[in-house]
Amino acid sequence: MTADGAGLPQIAVIGAGIFARTQYIPRLREIAHLVVLKAIWSRTEESAKAAAQLARDFASEIECKWGDAGLEEIMADSTIMGVAVVLAGQVQVELSLKMLKAGKHVIQATTEAEAALSIYNSFPNHVPHKPIWALAENYRFEPAFVESRKLVNDIGDMMNIQVIIEGSMNSSNPYFSSSWRRNFVGGFILDMGVHFIAGLRMLVGSEIATVSSVSRHVDMALPPPDNICSLFQLENGCAGVFVFAVNSKSPKILWRVDGTKGTIQIERGIDSGKHGYQDGDHKAEIRSSYVEGARDVAVLEAMLESSEKQGTPVQVKRF
Repeated sequence: MTADGAGLPQIAVIGAGIFARTQYIPRLREIAHLVVLKAIWSRTEESAKAAAQLARDFASEIECKWGDAGLEEIMADSTIMGVAVVLAGQVQVELSLKMLKAGKHVIQATTEAEAALSIYNSFPNHVPHKPIWALAENYRFEPAFVESRKLVNDIGDMMNIQVIIEGSMNSSNPYFSSSWRRNFVGGFILDMGVHFIAGLRMLVGSEIATVSSVSRHVDMALPPPDNICSLFQLENGCAGVFVFAVNSKSPKILWRVDGTKGTIQIERGIDSGKHGYQDGDHKAEIRSSYVEGARDVAVLEAMLESSEKQGTPVQVKRF
């Protein structure tokens, strides 16, 4: 660690794939004055070293770790207080739980939920704190949703909700050929959809109680299903529609809530080549909690289950 980083918290990145290289390392570069990237791990030495090289400009003494031995070294390193787990969905939870048991704070994307939460909740509190388990890529922190949530009460009683997702997951997207997403139950619908459900739940401030859905597999270049239409009802009684096509020729993403006194709409746009949204201590931030992500996943799992039952209404699992 350089002198400039003395006294700052040290973390490790577990994973050296596309997302770690293109998203995590650039974001860590931006906050290098707040946190030190001490190590990066991959299954192979070659991959770990390639990713570490991208971070040398702001983490000159970054360590490369690989294989089972590398994971053990990270877990045993008392100077590493937290890890970012950036791996395939099928293995994230297992590895995250290992890190949590070793006393490391963890940030990751979310996949499996119920069993993982049960294990995490059974952990004894560590001294001086229980490790935080947080979710990354989290729409609950998008300023457009934060500000729009404050305005929901101003539009009166909710009359209906529309969430329209026309994605652009095609061969030009670096994640299109991702093998783990193609071997993942729910495919891109579940992998991408958790973000849109997170935005919906953040915006309306009410849990989704039931869903009735129909999904289809139309684009054979994508794993099934590649589109879904769902009617959902909130616990407050308001109904809405969730329409999601993984790949569309005319991409568009929006959330719209109609009320008796007005309407709120959030729409995804591009500014200066970047996608974004416009609105019409050791204490964990509640929006980043794993249980919130589990609730997002539960909605999509209920939608997919309803589709398998030809649209029969399905109760959304509560956490």
